[in-house]
Amino acid sequence: MTVESTIQSDRFVAARPCLSVDVAPIALRVRAQRVAAVAKQHADDVDRRGRHPAEAIDSARTERLLSALAPVELGGDGAPLGDVAEVCYILGQACASTAMIFAMHQVKVACVVRHGLGNAWQRRFLERLSADQLLVASSTTEGARGGDIRNSEAPIEAGGHGMIQLNREASVISYGAEADVIVTTARRAPDAEASDQVLAVFPREHYTLEPGQAWDTLGMRGTCSAGFVLRARGRTDQVLPQAYGEIHTQTMVPSSHLLWSSVWAGIAASAVERARRYTRRAWKGGSESAPSAHYYAKAQSALRAMRALISSGLDRYARLENDPEALAGVEFQSAINLLKVDASELGVSAALNALRACGLSGYRNDSDVSVGRNLRDLLSAPTMINNDRILQSTMGATLLGEVYGSLRD
Repeated sequence: MTVESTIQSDRFVAARPCLSVDVAPIALRVRAQRVAAVAKQHADDVDRRGRHPAEAIDSARTERLLSALAPVELGGDGAPLGDVAEVCYILGQACASTAMIFAMHQVKVACVVRHGLGNAWQRRFLERLSADQLLVASSTTEGARGGDIRNSEAPIEAGGHGMIQLNREASVISYGAEADVIVTTARRAPDAEASDQVLAVFPREHYTLEPGQAWDTLGMRGTCSAGFVLRARGRTDQVLPQAYGEIHTQTMVPSSHLLWSSVWAGIAASAVERARRYTRRAWKGGSESAPSAHYYAKAQSALRAMRALISSGLDRYARLENDPEALAGVEFQSAINLLKVDASELGVSAALNALRACGLSGYRNDSDVSVGRNLRDLLSAPTMINNDRILQSTMGATLLGEVYGSLRD
C-alpha cells in the first residue's frame, strides 16, 4: 500500500502490537514507580552514550503511561494534568531524559485532547495512541528562528483531493528518530503571515526525516534532540481546527511549563536526597561541625520552593482551564511564564547547593552521592526556551497590560 492510499483510507499503521488494557486501572503513581525503577537502572548508560532511554520508554508503554491524558472513552486514563506532573516528578528522580521525553510527549497529547476531540480523525488518532502506546514528538523550532515558536516559516500546502504536505527544516525534534508521531507547528498557508500558525499531527507512515544537526550536549543527553528536515503528507483533518495561537496560550504553554518544571523538581529531588545521605553519614561519622551541612538545608529549601510553585501553578491552571479568556490574559500568561523561569533557576540552585553539601564526593562521578549528572541535566532548564527570551516577552506584555489597564480605568 502506498503512503497516499494509506492516508486516503484514513488508516493508521500500528507501530506496535496492541497492548493489554489490564494495567489501566492501577494508580498512575504505582505504574510510574515501576517505570522509574527501570529508568534508574539505565540512566548512567543513557547519559554516558547519549542514547535514547529505550528500556524506560518500553516500560512506560507496558504500563500504559503514554495514554495517561487521553480520555477514558478513547482508551486512556483521563488523568488530570496534576497527576501527570507527579509522574514527571517521579521519573525525574530516576532519569532526566526519560522524564523529559515523557513530559514533552504529554504536552502534545494535551494539545490534541483539548483542541481536537471535535475532529473525527483526531479522536481516532487518540484511540490508536492509547491502543498502541504511540510515542509523540514535538516539532516547534525551525530554521533560523530557533526558539521563536510563535512564528513559522514552512507552510501547510494543499495537495488536492483533501491532501496536504509540509516540508520543514526543524532545528530540533527531541527523540524524533524514535517517535511514532510528530505534532508540528506550521504556517496556515503559503500566503499566511508567519504568526498565523496551525498544529498538525503526522503518524510515522506519513512523514520522512532527513538527519541534520547532531545532539552532543552537556546534559539531557538521552533526549536525542537532533535536527531534521521533516517532509510530511497527510489529510486536511490532520490539522487541528483551532488556531495555534489559542492552543499555545490555553494548553501548550501551561502544560509545558508545569510538566517541565515537575521534571526539573524530580532531578533536583534526587540531588537533594544525595546531599541528605552524605550529611547524615558525616554526622554519624562523628564530625562535630559538619561545615557543609547548611548547604543541604539550602538545597532542600530550594526544592520546597519549587514544589510549592508548581503546586500553586497546577491549582491555578485547574481553576482556569475552562476559561479561555482568563488563560490568554496577561496575568495568567505572565504567571505561568515566570513559573518556568523561577522553577528552572531554583532547580539549578538546589543542585549546586547539594554539590557543595557533598563536597568532593558529590563532585566525583564514581561516588554514590555524585550530583554531576543532576547538575548537568538541570543546567538545561534555563536555556530550554531561554529564560532571557521569556523575561523579555513577559516584561513587555506586563507593561502593555498595565498601560491598557490604566487607560481603561
